[in-house]
Amino acid sequence: MTTLLNQTWVIFLLGAALIGAVLLAVHHAEVIAHKVGEPFGTLVLALSVTVIEVALIVSMMLTGNAGSEFIARDAIFATVMIIMNGVIGLCIFVGGLKHHELSFRNEGTNSALAVLTALATFILVMPMFTVSTPGPDFTKSQLAFAGIASFVLYAAFLFFQTVTHRDYYLPKSKAQKTDSSVHAPKPSNTKTLISAGLLLVSLVTVVGLAKALSPAIEAGVKAIGAPKTVVGIAIALLVLLPESFAAVRASRANRLQSSLNLALGSALASIGLTIPTVAAIAIIFDLQLSLGISSLNMVLMYLSFFIGALTLAIGRTTLVQGVVHLIIFFEYLFLSLVP
Repeated sequence: MTTLLNQTWVIFLLGAALIGAVLLAVHHAEVIAHKVGEPFGTLVLALSVTVIEVALIVSMMLTGNAGSEFIARDAIFATVMIIMNGVIGLCIFVGGLKHHELSFRNEGTNSALAVLTALATFILVMPMFTVSTPGPDFTKSQLAFAGIASFVLYAAFLFFQTVTHRDYYLPKSKAQKTDSSVHAPKPSNTKTLISAGLLLVSLVTVVGLAKALSPAIEAGVKAIGAPKTVVGIAIALLVLLPESFAAVRASRANRLQSSLNLALGSALASIGLTIPTVAAIAIIFDLQLSLGISSLNMVLMYLSFFIGALTLAIGRTTLVQGVVHLIIFFEYLFLSLVP
């Protein structure tokens, strides 16, 4: 009994520390975002978290434990589903409750969704239909090509977003453009550099705490008899906390454009940066890597993309669209427990 109580207190303290690290990460990311402006600001947190997520996945792959070949697949698929339905749905729902209708530039969001659909199909669906190897695996040459193609497509999107069509990712409505935070004095270079360092420390802390909590999560999943993929979902939820918190805060401030930039940018970076790195590690160290998802997950993913395309089509959202995305998210969670 005493041991169980001590474990409960440890989990509680780790959870509290995790929430504190998330709040710090969001604060320092917002300082940097205000300094560099949009759309570069929303890239800061997305890229930072993705780099650390890659390090976490690679470290778990190199351990060679049972099921390590599925870690990248589970993490990437969970990230896509959490962002497309959980984060975007919550942002639209929370913003819709306060402002009734939110606006954004659909030119940029539609482009991001198109790239995300292509990336997810290349990486998570194609392995199930290639015939050179059975099952959910690529050959080494196919894996190398998929990694290169993912990186090139992501790089092309970044060039489109930050250079040639930057205006597509800037706030559209006058209410967003006149937000008091936009016109507040920009932080000094020294403060920005300090925030950059503290952001990195905060994100490392988030991932470290998430990894420390993972044994407790695994034990809980095993106790209820849930599939092992649920562990990947739980860890992805923890790692995505800083981005999710920042995105919801932006939507409450009637800045849905920033929320969508952050959410979709995170999903794109999760594939466009993670897969090339993981593919290179797998080829160099001759590790098995299985990326293909099941037919059930394919249906859920393409339902998410279809509803997402409808949501982002006209540049305006209401609370109802947020509810639809959230219901799909809960359906995904339920079917992960009861496939």
